[in-house]
Amino acid sequence: MQLIESKRPRCIAAIDLGSNSFHMVVAQVFEQHLQLVSRHKQKVKLADGFNEHQCITESSIERGLACLTLFAERLTDFKIDDVRVVGTHTLRKAKNSKEFLERAKTIFPFPIEIISGPEEARIIYNGVEHTQVTSNTKLVIDIGGGSTEIVAGQGFTPKITHSLSMGCVSFTQRFFADGKLSSQQFSEAYSAAIQLLTPLVDDFHFLTWDIAFGSSGTTKSIKEVLTELGFNDGLITPQRLSYLKNHLCEFPSSEKLDLSGLNDERKSVFAAGVTILSAAMDTLDIKELHFSDGALREGVLYDMEDRFKDIDVRTRTAETLVSRYHVDVAHGQKVKVLALALLKQVQPQVTTTVTNELYDLVGWTALLHEVGQSIAFQGYHRHSAYLLKHTTMPGFNTEQQRLISTLVRYQRKALKPQDLPELSLFDPQQITLLIRILRLAILLNRQRSQALVPDVTLTIELHGDWELKGTCSNWLAENQLLNYELREEQKRWGCAGWSLILK
Repeated sequence: MQLIESKRPRCIAAIDLGSNSFHMVVAQVFEQHLQLVSRHKQKVKLADGFNEHQCITESSIERGLACLTLFAERLTDFKIDDVRVVGTHTLRKAKNSKEFLERAKTIFPFPIEIISGPEEARIIYNGVEHTQVTSNTKLVIDIGGGSTEIVAGQGFTPKITHSLSMGCVSFTQRFFADGKLSSQQFSEAYSAAIQLLTPLVDDFHFLTWDIAFGSSGTTKSIKEVLTELGFNDGLITPQRLSYLKNHLCEFPSSEKLDLSGLNDERKSVFAAGVTILSAAMDTLDIKELHFSDGALREGVLYDMEDRFKDIDVRTRTAETLVSRYHVDVAHGQKVKVLALALLKQVQPQVTTTVTNELYDLVGWTALLHEVGQSIAFQGYHRHSAYLLKHTTMPGFNTEQQRLISTLVRYQRKALKPQDLPELSLFDPQQITLLIRILRLAILLNRQRSQALVPDVTLTIELHGDWELKGTCSNWLAENQLLNYELREEQKRWGCAGWSLILK
């Protein structure tokens, strides 16, 4: 009897490089849902190694690399597209995060993204929304080792996202470094948290939510300790947190904490987490908080699987920017179509890897390359770069956003390859490839919708010269203004050490 081999479901993995711990979750994709297969956690204490120079210490880097080595063993059979790794607060803030990323490449085969605070908040909200009971509106608080994310939204759409530089590790270092648990220390930590939270009040003042959730390890530990203390409904309230703070003061130090539901790893940072959550609930007038198992890692998993997206987040981001800065959408679309066509033509001819992500990013850049014209036409490429570098762009990680900003900065005028940024996720050849493609696509569309774009082919000669050839032999003679601008572009390429041949 012949056995029919069933198709194996796709396995995907999400890794969160947090300030306190590194986490990995692996899931199988089944039609309309995900099934978690395994969870892995290593306490790395990356934020503990943050020195006075805002750098991660060598010992912390080594702990992080050792953890990634273990994770790599679990992911031996995984494809690049099936693993997403995100770095959060400590890697965002560390001045030597690039060193960590470069060293990680030697032992870990998957790219590591460093995401912004608002993007972290969006992904956390996505994880909660996908894993909790359906509600029309919700608020989510996630207290990590280095930062606290607070986000409120409706359905799958976050409306307000905030990321604050306070976490259970950083607050422990500031207020509970000696391990003691006194009422004065709790009071000082609470006041500092309130000071950071108060500016958020106006944003949330006119917003209501059906249910509030706390996610990740801090909230989970608090809920479990409260349950062991007799609060069996699983809810966290301001009154219960006040009771818990008073109870903690009965212990001589964090090391001596003897609380059922609290593991040894969490003891040193527990008091700081309780204080931050207490301040957040008081500031935002939250009467009761539920715990959510789903958070950042689950949000990453659902982001990876397109079929679970309510709407492509990046599309919504682009639409918002187009509307805010009054971008000529029709022109942007024409530039995008041509840029993608040119990239497809040269892909087989270049030695650098051209991924689907590069196609996506050059497409988004084409749509948004003129956002700076809302400030002034003069130097709009620089205005566009500034706006796209510093605005919040949900759906894009830090390096993707920086790449888009770089591409629009060098969409026209002088080229300065020596000033291009060093990025961990994109090599210099990929960056210059996209710059050349975008510049040509914009130039060929310079006359905008009043004229048809000449039909051209783009090839790369063996010695590296780029050749732009029209299908009509006299295409340059028939487009005198375009001919002039392309000749000027030739000169700019020559100054940058590149070659452009026009035929």
